[in-house]
Amino acid sequence: MTEHASTRRELLAAGGAGAVSLAAGRTPAAAAPPSKQPAGTQRPPIGLTTYMFKHYTLGQTIEMAQRVAVEQICLRSNLLPLGSAPQQIGAVIEKVKAAGLKIYGGGVISMGNEQQVDRAMAYSRAAGFQLISISIRPDLLGYLERRLRKHDIRAAIHNHGPEDRHWPTPLAIYEKIEKLDKRIGICHDTGHTQRAGVDAVQATLKTGDRILDLHLKDVDAAQRQGHSTELGRGVVDIAGVLRALAKIGYAGVVGVEYEKHMKDLLPGLAECVGYARGALDALGRKA
Repeated sequence: MTEHASTRRELLAAGGAGAVSLAAGRTPAAAAPPSKQPAGTQRPPIGLTTYMFKHYTLGQTIEMAQRVAVEQICLRSNLLPLGSAPQQIGAVIEKVKAAGLKIYGGGVISMGNEQQVDRAMAYSRAAGFQLISISIRPDLLGYLERRLRKHDIRAAIHNHGPEDRHWPTPLAIYEKIEKLDKRIGICHDTGHTQRAGVDAVQATLKTGDRILDLHLKDVDAAQRQGHSTELGRGVVDIAGVLRALAKIGYAGVVGVEYEKHMKDLLPGLAECVGYARGALDALGRKA
């Protein structure tokens, strides 16, 4: 048995209550404030990223979030289009809030020129986002920095793995933002990091002071051809990532991301949320 497989079994045994809580309808804690927390003092809440809901309506997405008992959600353009008028944005936000969900951010938003940066700022202000995950050209970082300072919004650059020539891993992001305003940070996608041949746990530890957001994803191979799979079934050390988050004092949301069977999302999504919740419960008891 491999160490990774052993860890999965231990977590499933110790954290079975997390999966049971889905059926019971238990909800996680409210979102932590944006500042870093002392290591081990607070477990991060679980949230849902929303690219994986691209085949579903807003109403269907809300229903699935309720089914898996997650109350934190990040809105992407498939649910809240970038070109929406302020009234349309307000209507979507109210619908989400009325369903008992808390919006912890927006994105991933692509920024290819200054006009797109400005559009993202206007969109975020209309939606009330304090945090957005983004993909941006490196030469626009200075312009982005000025706009974030003006509007007091935080932007986390999302790494997209070996296909992304600018931002394949959190380490590549860190090199370019280390001396910039700390409103610019990292959205660590653990699956893409592993696909790029970099250990997701070590990447978390090495860039932790700039991680503002997290997409917790597992993949079936640590190579370019790796595909999304249920948490704990792939090659990402999910428990190790969660331990690393505690060590760095991560104060954001653990955004579960699952991109397998996307037209029949709920069964695999429920497994992922149950695994993440059980793992956090088990690690909390060991702390």
